[in-house]
Amino acid sequence: MKHLKRIGGVAAVAGALVLTGCGGGTPSGPETGKGQGSGGDISKLISVNAKDPKDLEPGGTVTLPLGNLGPDFNIFSNTGNSTDNQALHRPIDGAATWGCWNFDYDGTPTPNRDFCEDVTSEVKDGKQTITIKVNPKATYNDGTPIDVKAFENTWNMLKGEDPSINIVSPGAYEFVESVEAGANDKEVIVTTSQPVYPLSSLFAGLVHPAVNTPEIFNSFTGELHPEWMAGPFKVDQYDSAGKTLTLVPNDKWWGAKPVLSKVVFRQLETSAQIAAFKNGEIDGMSANTIALYKQLDGTKDSEVRRGQRLFSGGLNLNALKAPLTDVAVRKAIFTAVDRPALRNVRFQGLNWEEENSGSLVLMPFSKYYQDNFPVKETGAEAAKKVLADAGYTANSSGIMEKDGTPVSFKITNFGDDPTTLATVQTLQKQLQAVGMDVGIDQRGLADFGKVVGGRDFQVTISGFGLVVNDATDGVKQFYDSSTNQNELGDAELDAEIKRLGSIEDDAERNKAAMEVEKKHMEKYYSMGPLFNGPQISFVRTGLANYGPSLFKSLSQVPDWTAIGWEKGIKR
Repeated sequence: MKHLKRIGGVAAVAGALVLTGCGGGTPSGPETGKGQGSGGDISKLISVNAKDPKDLEPGGTVTLPLGNLGPDFNIFSNTGNSTDNQALHRPIDGAATWGCWNFDYDGTPTPNRDFCEDVTSEVKDGKQTITIKVNPKATYNDGTPIDVKAFENTWNMLKGEDPSINIVSPGAYEFVESVEAGANDKEVIVTTSQPVYPLSSLFAGLVHPAVNTPEIFNSFTGELHPEWMAGPFKVDQYDSAGKTLTLVPNDKWWGAKPVLSKVVFRQLETSAQIAAFKNGEIDGMSANTIALYKQLDGTKDSEVRRGQRLFSGGLNLNALKAPLTDVAVRKAIFTAVDRPALRNVRFQGLNWEEENSGSLVLMPFSKYYQDNFPVKETGAEAAKKVLADAGYTANSSGIMEKDGTPVSFKITNFGDDPTTLATVQTLQKQLQAVGMDVGIDQRGLADFGKVVGGRDFQVTISGFGLVVNDATDGVKQFYDSSTNQNELGDAELDAEIKRLGSIEDDAERNKAAMEVEKKHMEKYYSMGPLFNGPQISFVRTGLANYGPSLFKSLSQVPDWTAIGWEKGIKR
């Protein structure tokens, strides 16, 4: 499962791709950076000021911005599926956001011993038995044990049998046949109808046993429910009016104790983040556009940390809204797009180089990556031909139309970052050159989750954060006809997707997943990769264990118990 993220770059369902929007530096701009291809050196893409927690100043406060704080706080739901929501849950609900698995910088999964001390698998007669030994100390804040009941409820709520439960994707849970206790309630025995690979596609987040009906699952609007969480921090105060969430160490946490004594999240538009960072009110923010970088450059007591965003995205076309319901219109949009030109606008001044992005589910440095973008001949004339071949002709105003209905729609843009807007305007001009009537629908940054999660748009430049190192779950989320939000697909592709999880060999499985993505893009043209991009973070000097960290973190904090201040710089 992946989390959708806006392209503008401010930082969310565990195991899913998440929706996301898209001391100072040197006066000459950011240092040169380059995206890595297959087999590249990923160490060049990590920058966290790594320190041993015991060498840090005990206590202190870290304050970080979020583009939106709620309103839906259920990270497993479609409307709560954003990177901002995931980021605020990381320190307070490891049960939901990590579950049984930790991931290293390169994406290698290992059991998260805070919750699952051991995970083993055996395949016999075409069926799989997975045995999970749960940490005996693992307990929710309300005293409910994290045991077989939590695992069974997670399966029941996420397997996708009840369409009234507003989940993102059932992923591998649809292949689970039973979840039962073994020797005791802290030993969980999972049986499947077919083998499931990778194992980390299961129970990378746990749903509290009390969240056991569609009504409860779908009703987290304005409600954090900290009693249903388990993590190193706990909610101290949520100010819904002031859009501020304050966290303190959780006295019920059984794992490593946090260095910090307080964490504060503040909902801020991008322009407000700039002022807050320069004034010393927040301790870090993304500056993934040159407009942001220049405004932050030279800020006192700050430094720049640079790496790779785990982001794949670009065109997000809502095929359920006219005129995008016509595949010819969607194909024409793909054909009209000049991806290098969009990258030039988006990355102008950032000294960042990368090749065309060709997959939504794997990063270019993955050894399994392949370029699946479905159009080779691009440009306005090629796009006009796509429309003409489908029966569209130019009207008296030069707008392509069919049966009296013009190709008219809006691109929704979020937030007030000028580079993000310029990228949208560039796309607008590319599409207008084809004879499409294209406007811009401007929304606030805080509206992102509501608008995109609720499908209240026609076209956005947005994409997915927390891209993982295995394509299996992402392919199911994006391209299975029963789970993708555009409801596009067919029985043949669905069968290929269903087969993926049973392929044990990692290389063979990911190759097959890449072929599914290629076929779906060539047939349906619903989401198109445009770029990945850098992660450039301005960070308060002395903040340790924070910054671009690839697969080890979504919110630039590899370990919430280890983040803190170097000695002598306590804040």
